[in-house]
Formats: sequence, C-alpha cells, structure tokens
Amino acid sequence: MEKILIHWALSALAIWLVSQIVPGFVVDGAGAALIAAVVIGLVNATIGMVLKIITLPLTIMTLGIFWFIINALMIELAANFIPGFYIASFASAFWGGIVLTLVNIVLKALVKSD
Repeated sequence: MEKILIHWALSALAIWLVSQIVPGFVVDGAGAALIAAVVIGLVNATIGMVLKIITLPLTIMTLGIFWFIINALMIELAANFIPGFYIASFASAFWGGIVLTLVNIVLKALVKSD
C-alpha cells in the first residue's frame, strides 16, 4: 500500500511540475494534481491500453511516435473530468505528455535510488 501512495504522490508531483514547464498545461492546485494523477492513470490503463493495441500497426509504421498522440488524447480526455486541470490545446497535451513521461522517469529513479 505504501508503494501505491508513493507512486501516486510522485505522479501528482510530476503533473504539477509539468504545469510549471509546459504552457497551456494548467493545474490549479495540489488537489487537482492528485485527482489528475488517478484519472490519467485510470484512463491510460483502460481506454489508452485498448487504443494502443488497436493502433499497434500504425505505431509500428511510425516507429512508436503515434503513442505520443494517443497519450496526448488520453490527457485531454482526463482533463475533461477534472475540475482545476485544463489543457489549452492538443499541442499542450502532446508536449505535456512527453515532459510528464520524462519527469516521472526522473522522479521514480530518484526515489528508487534511496
């Protein structure tokens, strides 16, 4: 249970950090970041996974770049359900998804090294 809570907190922190870096990726507070972490995770685990399986041939043809588009769509979808979490444009979701992935990798590596 402790690992799940740490993962959730790190994801929320990553979302907040991305909102500070990417224009148009807006999080209004810690509560919105915590809820966004849960909703983005659920959306990616359900709808996102189905889309990634369905679009696998297109993903292979684009050498994986199409997954960035799917991630951006999932972030935009999640933003529709969360008060205090706004995405201004598809470009904001696209770059936000890339930065979010990188920030998550760094944060989890820092926690894992301790």
